[in-house]
Amino acid sequence: MSTEFTCSIKRIRFDENYHPADSTRLTTNFANLARGEHRQENLRKTLTMINNRFNALAHWDNPTADRYSVEVDIISVDMDVAGNGDAFPVIETLKTTIIDHKDNSRIDGMIGNSFSSYVRDYDFSVVLPEHFDKHPASQPPEDFGDLHGKLFQYLLNSEAYQANFTKKPVICLSVSTSKTYQRTTNQHPVLGVEYKQDGCSLNKGSLTDEYFFKMGLTVRYFMPTDSAAPLAFYFAGDLLTDYSDFELISAISTMETFQKIYRPEIYNANSSAGQVYQPSLNYQDYSLTQIVYDRAERSQMAVTQGKFTEAQFIKPYQDILEEWAANYDVATHTAQKESVKENAVKKQAA
Repeated sequence: MSTEFTCSIKRIRFDENYHPADSTRLTTNFANLARGEHRQENLRKTLTMINNRFNALAHWDNPTADRYSVEVDIISVDMDVAGNGDAFPVIETLKTTIIDHKDNSRIDGMIGNSFSSYVRDYDFSVVLPEHFDKHPASQPPEDFGDLHGKLFQYLLNSEAYQANFTKKPVICLSVSTSKTYQRTTNQHPVLGVEYKQDGCSLNKGSLTDEYFFKMGLTVRYFMPTDSAAPLAFYFAGDLLTDYSDFELISAISTMETFQKIYRPEIYNANSSAGQVYQPSLNYQDYSLTQIVYDRAERSQMAVTQGKFTEAQFIKPYQDILEEWAANYDVATHTAQKESVKENAVKKQAA
């Protein structure tokens, strides 16, 4: 049995009064919007965009396109790896809830959506640049992302996660500007037209794709109705059958809104992706949202936050993390957890 880490989960509502917690990465989508003199206006307009997009996609029995609104909670996960009560904020993600104003009911939306990780900052902004400085023509290190992937899967198997959520997360990100995408004939009623990454097998894609594979997530690319470009959906299980239409729509409306703000060249372009599509941040024919955002600052902060992670988490707990990662097996740990649950049920029945 590998060492047990303690996970704790906190929630904070993302609304026009949202203020980022001290432990929140400043480059995180939602935190970036909640800064500066325009913060409240930014947040209000972002939420309006999410609601409008949701109603446009959930159009049945919704003639005035205002039946639903989306509540967004920020889910923060802290992990204590040393057992001394000193927890580190390993992951932040989003949980949506749909409000049906016709009967004032609340409907579960998607868990996941955005994905924020200090350890990922460390991997991409510290480990990777140092590796390429020493080995310019090489591939990323073979173990690149291993620790992060195991920490993520450990979280999904934790009692804290399973007590709060019944499904595994779906992470929705921008497609890679280094890859070309080919439209297929497959079309889903909610997700839209599916695209495939050219020249890539199921488990081989962009560096981000491979990083998420180590988290136990597969990727598919879909362009919803009236979207300008496909989105990358990272998931475990079956994206098309494990989640309801409303869960999928909540993910699209939330993450497409953020992408329109952060990557308008791709997601707020004035023409849609064609049969063969390569995303580009140099594309000129696009519209800007009325939301203030400093993309240059966001890129610079990733390095700062990667170094923060190295100093506050990786180096202080290096021995613990290395030993744990060397011995942790996802399948074994999952089986052990299931065995503990079964025994508990048997004792209760007896």
